Amino acid sequence: MPSSPSRSTNQVDSDAGRMWKHDSIEERIFSAALICLEGHYTQSPVMGSQSMAKVTGIVSKTLEKTHTFKDVREILSRNLRVWIWLRRAVSAAICDLNEKSLGVRSEPFVQTKFIDITTPEVTALIIKNYSPLKEALQMLNKLMHIARNLLVTTDPEVPQDLSAAIYFDHEVYEAICLCVNVTSKGIDGEMPEDEASRVKLNEITELCKKVLVTSLQQAHNWIAKNDRNKMLFWYKVLIESPDAESSPGPEDRPESVLFPAPRNSLLRDEISNWLKRSSRMCDAAVSICKEYFDSQSTEKKDQWLPHDENILAWNYMPPETWAWRPDTYDEAAKVISIWNPDETNKFEQDRAYGRVSHELDQWWSGARLPNVNDWGLNTYPIDFVPQRIKECEANLMQRYAAAEPQEEPSDAIEHTTDGGHNPEWQSQAPHATPNFAPEYDEYDEEPDDDDSYGEGPMTGLLTEVPNILDPKQIEALHMIVKSCILDSAGSGLTRFGENLQQTRCRIFLATDCGRNLLREMLVFIAVWEKEDQSLIFQISSQIVQAMHENSLIPFAWMALRSPKDIISPAQTVLLRLITHLFRTTFFPPKDYNPFHDPESEDVEKSLSNEDVRLGKMLNYLYSIFRSRTVPECIALMQIQGEVRKGRLDPADFPVDNWDLERAKDGLVQYLDFLYAVADIYPLRQHLIDYEAVYELLKLLEGLDVGVEKAPFPGTRRNEPPATPSTTTSTPQASSSNNPPPPPPPPPPISDPPHEFPWTGVKGQVLSILASLLQPPPGKSSPGNPTVQLQILQHNGIVALLNCCLYDDNSRFCRERTQLCLKWLMDGCPDASAFLQNLVSTGQQGGQPVTRPPPGTASVTQSVRIDGVPGEVRVQVRSSSAPAGEVGEVVGAGAGAGAGPSTLRSRLEENKSRSEELVNDLLALTVIDESGKLALAHDADETEDDEFM
Repeated sequence: MPSSPSRSTNQVDSDAGRMWKHDSIEERIFSAALICLEGHYTQSPVMGSQSMAKVTGIVSKTLEKTHTFKDVREILSRNLRVWIWLRRAVSAAICDLNEKSLGVRSEPFVQTKFIDITTPEVTALIIKNYSPLKEALQMLNKLMHIARNLLVTTDPEVPQDLSAAIYFDHEVYEAICLCVNVTSKGIDGEMPEDEASRVKLNEITELCKKVLVTSLQQAHNWIAKNDRNKMLFWYKVLIESPDAESSPGPEDRPESVLFPAPRNSLLRDEISNWLKRSSRMCDAAVSICKEYFDSQSTEKKDQWLPHDENILAWNYMPPETWAWRPDTYDEAAKVISIWNPDETNKFEQDRAYGRVSHELDQWWSGARLPNVNDWGLNTYPIDFVPQRIKECEANLMQRYAAAEPQEEPSDAIEHTTDGGHNPEWQSQAPHATPNFAPEYDEYDEEPDDDDSYGEGPMTGLLTEVPNILDPKQIEALHMIVKSCILDSAGSGLTRFGENLQQTRCRIFLATDCGRNLLREMLVFIAVWEKEDQSLIFQISSQIVQAMHENSLIPFAWMALRSPKDIISPAQTVLLRLITHLFRTTFFPPKDYNPFHDPESEDVEKSLSNEDVRLGKMLNYLYSIFRSRTVPECIALMQIQGEVRKGRLDPADFPVDNWDLERAKDGLVQYLDFLYAVADIYPLRQHLIDYEAVYELLKLLEGLDVGVEKAPFPGTRRNEPPATPSTTTSTPQASSSNNPPPPPPPPPPISDPPHEFPWTGVKGQVLSILASLLQPPPGKSSPGNPTVQLQILQHNGIVALLNCCLYDDNSRFCRERTQLCLKWLMDGCPDASAFLQNLVSTGQQGGQPVTRPPPGTASVTQSVRIDGVPGEVRVQVRSSSAPAGEVGEVVGAGAGAGAGPSTLRSRLEENKSRSEELVNDLLALTVIDESGKLALAHDADETEDDEFM
């Protein structure tokens, strides 16, 4: 049994029996317990219950001391023999757990793959070996806790290097792989029928989750403030993942999911070479390892302190045994990076380059912006939107038509252009195509394909973790990602001027495993439900901030798309985080200049300007909104309208409620993003320049066409009209000849897809329009003249007036419309004249609305009001009445003691003529399709949650 003298002696003690004489009691007893555990799990021999209880007590006591006493952590963390025996015990436990839970015993030093085994076999094996599995998982969790605690010291670099020298991180990966194998089988499979078996299976699953959380916490402590360990961890979980070999290369992928990606072989070799060049350990760790290495027999070295393939072995081995020459340099010296394509020695080529990966840098130069040669902030012209809507409608109907043959992939999918970006419109002239990246194709998909979250296999060691852990447990995973990629968590620039945090962020998005992990982290349930102040949401926001600092938000958006969704769930959550990013960036308000310096040719210097990155990101996201989101949503609304008009069979509606809900969630989040942009005055001008009014008005028109307005709940409008025969006849007693009618069928669980209401969308659109129309901050008048003109040019007044009728699907629309009309008429004579003319020529039942002649008394009419039973008498103002006098309800509660002058003076206070005109318009719009006056009732409305 190889061992070494303690770390405190300078002389090597050759007497094996006295090698422990300088160790503390904690070191000796904990090492003895670890030796017993290794023998127990390797069955050489298996301990009895009493011996196991004593060993468990020692481990539990050591765990308690490492939690409580700093000096115990300091002593144990610097003992290399403790680390070696800790790894040996953990390795033996994992091998035993694999055999008892999955039926395949793993081997030390060999990376375990994700096991393809049927769930019933795993379930039966777990229930059979329940007792030893429970005992081993509890012990493994305690050992991982101790390993985590030993990394919390005054000088954590020493235990971090010792842990890396013996490859303890390998056991962390093995523990994660074990837990993913066991828990994913339990989650996906069918539960046993009997209660006792279900309890056992659930208990083992929960124990595996605890081990998984502890392993992630240990990994987080191991990489904290250590760039080499961060890069090694990133390399292991993203590039050398257990299932990375099963990930297809770019040439094997479907063409529809092909986007820029670095060559995996080059990326792997270059990162591996960087790890070799950056493998210098701290002096204290080198001294401890060298002392242990020199004390071993020359003929037989300890295999648990690797000395052949270990990238750190040169630190404690003689120079003549080095496989490569490590870098020796002055940390303060700055070096220029040189790339020599003619160099045949790859290691020397990478050494001269100095940075982590030339292949990665080349990839980033093409992925960081949709088009690096165009710094303009132009977007698609609005002239193509109607054509785009027609194309989307035709594609929706054709995609789900069983009678139509599927197109060949070569015809249905556009080929990738330079930079990996596909043209948006096949029919658009090349000279009219803006220089930015559209993000979608017309997909050719299988009808039964239900993979809505991504394209291709979901590879990666950590990819399944978000599907296993709950919101509180998963915090360690988010902390690891944040620690690896967030700039503020890094250690600055290297001597080659490279920011390693940003490099790891690029690796995160450049690899399949990284993108899969990002997707699963975004669709994790906690990000949907948690408030903005929650820890999970804040860490996720920081991860998005790191991607933004690398100008990779557009690439991430493209990588997260899904063939079946207008906006995938991952894109929806990403958009929520981007919205938070915009709000926090401009709080407090600051100056904003998004324009690129035309004289500067340094792209990286331009991208270091946060305003430039924000402007380009907003330009990209609005281009997607105009080119895909709005056309496809309006196409669905128009198909709904075809069903309403009887031109299309409801059975032929192309999508179901599930797809519509996801489309609405994405649209609602997009509108929330645009509202946040419109609410930030420096960014509002971008939306005005893009003529965002056009898309907003198109959405209002689409909602009017496709969605029937829902009446106020509980009104007569919902009741079937009574026929004269039923109202005049007397009730008849039931008899055997006249049985009572059968009860009505139960209401459907949900509305059919063609009646999907798009709840809350109309209110959001009106809020954005009101923000665009309002004056600049600090001014109360007039409204924005550019937006006013855009609304008039696109005939938007009609769309606004159609929003005045009460619609329970979008409450408070009349109030929002009133605000829009107020700002529209404020300072815009054309709009005021148009609306005034509309009021004067209003129609009622096909005839002009006639007012009483001047000088006559007020006219009283009986009308029906939503939510009020019976008829209500309304006093209509005469045409000669002064401005500000409005109709009042005549009835018992009409305020008998209030005179007309008192009422008039109270209503005239703080009221302008434009507001009176708005009131006239609102009164005009309550004429329904049958010509009957029906005033909308909104006295009992409450602000809904979606608007808030």
